[in-house]
Amino acid sequence: ALQENLDRQLFGQHLVNKVVVKAVKGFLNNTNAKKPLTLSLHGWTGTGKNFVSKIIAESIYKRGLHSKYVHQFVATLHFPHAHSINVYKDQLQSWIRGNVSLCPRSLFIFDEMDKMHAGLIDSIKPFLDYYELLDGVSYRQAIFIFLSNAGAEKITEVALDFWRKGRTREDIQLTDIQNALSVSVFNNKNSGFWHSTLIDRNLIDYFIPFLPLEYKHVKMCVRVEVESRGYAVDEDILSRIADEMTYFPREERIYSDKGCKTVDSKLDYYYD
Repeated sequence: ALQENLDRQLFGQHLVNKVVVKAVKGFLNNTNAKKPLTLSLHGWTGTGKNFVSKIIAESIYKRGLHSKYVHQFVATLHFPHAHSINVYKDQLQSWIRGNVSLCPRSLFIFDEMDKMHAGLIDSIKPFLDYYELLDGVSYRQAIFIFLSNAGAEKITEVALDFWRKGRTREDIQLTDIQNALSVSVFNNKNSGFWHSTLIDRNLIDYFIPFLPLEYKHVKMCVRVEVESRGYAVDEDILSRIADEMTYFPREERIYSDKGCKTVDSKLDYYYD
């Protein structure tokens, strides 16, 4: 189901599709995991990071994101004040410890990592490490997913380099981006991962790059949204909505500034 949903609903992200399915399937089938599965998803807004975390949740739990075993944290909502960082650290540790005690196969999603206060996420380092037990609790079946815009510039840089050399998008391999991405995120002072021990100690299993979306991918997003609402597909409207998006670099207009983020609201204008 995970593979089918990604194939059907995620566009222009061959690296994400390949790595996520391999990582999640391998982890769930491993009866003797040495640590929790830890994925870090990086890319511009609208490229599919939240969407993929939703699909992962739906592939594991009957109620998906609504499952009581799935826990979402949004940096600006749950950890807004820099002066309260020590309080947040205690709360976060307590929350994770309590929920994994109730269900070893718990899923934790941290959104807006690029807006999280530096040092806060390191408080959960013990839970991601290679410990068999911590105070009688095993965290080895849990899954942690981090979502961040940090590193998006590096991803775009690689994608543009391939385009300018006449190489196809599908030629880009994880090895072309992953190391540069992890270094970029580690050294980004505006990232919750700035000089993080999670990166320094190699506790993040995969840094997964979401490539910027092209015009054709935006049209695919519009088509799926139209069909999901039960409307007849009008190719002219699909093109008009895709044309209304802003693209960069300014001269070449290759990649959508907002990915597929505003497709939903634009459809309201045309159909409702």
